[in-house]
Amino acid sequence: MLDKVKNIVWDKDFDIFSLFDKEKEKVHPAELAQAIESIPFKYALASFSKLDYETQVYTFPYLDILLQHKLVRNLSQQCTSHLLNNLSSDERISFFSDLSHLERAVYINYLDEENRRETQNFLGYSENSVARLIDTDYATIFQDMTVAEASQHLRENHKDTEAANVIYVVDEDGKLIDDIQVRRLVLNAPEKKISDIMDGDFVSLNISDTQETAIQKFKDYDRVVIPVVNEGNMLLGVITIDDIMDVVEQKETEEIQKFGGVEKLDFPYVKTGFFKLTEKRATWLIILFLGEMLTATAMGYFEHEISQAVVLALFVPLIISSGGNSGSQAATLIIRALALKELTIKDWWFVMRREILSGVTLGVILGSIGFLRITIWQQLGWYDYGEHWFLIALTVFCSLIGIILWGTLTGSMIPIILKKYDIDPATSSAPFVATLVDVTGLIIYFTIAAVILKGTLL
Repeated sequence: MLDKVKNIVWDKDFDIFSLFDKEKEKVHPAELAQAIESIPFKYALASFSKLDYETQVYTFPYLDILLQHKLVRNLSQQCTSHLLNNLSSDERISFFSDLSHLERAVYINYLDEENRRETQNFLGYSENSVARLIDTDYATIFQDMTVAEASQHLRENHKDTEAANVIYVVDEDGKLIDDIQVRRLVLNAPEKKISDIMDGDFVSLNISDTQETAIQKFKDYDRVVIPVVNEGNMLLGVITIDDIMDVVEQKETEEIQKFGGVEKLDFPYVKTGFFKLTEKRATWLIILFLGEMLTATAMGYFEHEISQAVVLALFVPLIISSGGNSGSQAATLIIRALALKELTIKDWWFVMRREILSGVTLGVILGSIGFLRITIWQQLGWYDYGEHWFLIALTVFCSLIGIILWGTLTGSMIPIILKKYDIDPATSSAPFVATLVDVTGLIIYFTIAAVILKGTLL
């Protein structure tokens, strides 16, 4: 696609479909959106405007959110009004959710009365609620209908949408009774009653549920669509698996960014401006830099010990990096386990016991390697650690056990503590844990050195 774009001679007669080696009607909206995104905005706007209204509506949801905003700002009011009114409710709510409050107030007036009232209602819920994902284009039938009557009712009253694979049985008040797969309507005799093919085995979400709850229910029950009800069990809409997949991708991206010590990006990396990207990265870097300054403070506190036994300074990078690495490892494992619901905050004692054992074991392994390194270098004459080389090796051995144990405990417990106080565990990023362990690791190292080397080098 990009190679074709490079060879285009741009003019006012440019046709977006010229980028495809297929007939116009066979181009999928996702492919069309990719083509529009790959050309300069001037021609993207012209190309989108040339599309018929129906194609615009199908293509718009596949466009990058920033391009969506730019197009709407530059399209005619008539075109924008038709576009926003004919989007599915979940796509419309998603579009309005990403607008500034000022723009939201402007474009909400482009909607007809029913869509405006519905959109304002769902936007009233928190950004993390399932209300922001709800699709109100669902199909309903009644349990006293026959299969033939239900099929006729669906043909006459409902559109062919992505949510129509599951049909919902409601009572006269609109309360949800059951859900029925379309295949069951097709495979059962026309004269059978809907009540005869119901099994009462359905899953639903409450309108106030969080998106994390929705993700977990889709995972637990292997559904492609789940109905959304209110406290009175009134059917309000549905959530489809494609929207949930988008949410999962977004949340995992945010967690990775946070865990890497970066504030959440509002837009993709390539779409984020230089100064905004710098701002997002600078905040955590400043915090971590100020934290690392404590390392210098700690070394200053042990200045006497360092001056008396300069050889101790040789192992500072080794000691603090090992502690930081072990802490980052533990934090990664626990944060992911919490995200997958493999652990809860009630499992803290199980985690602590396991990490104590892991910390000691890993500490002994790395400590032994450090001890052997000093011994071999001394015996082969590659470096002279002095007459007290054995005590130095013992100091490194014991320090690594203590620091790695502390690192694993810190890395595993901080996410659980944050989770307990409803703070995203991903906030306990790898750089944060590493910085904390660096500072405390120096204290452990020099304290152990002061004990073991007292009366010799110190």
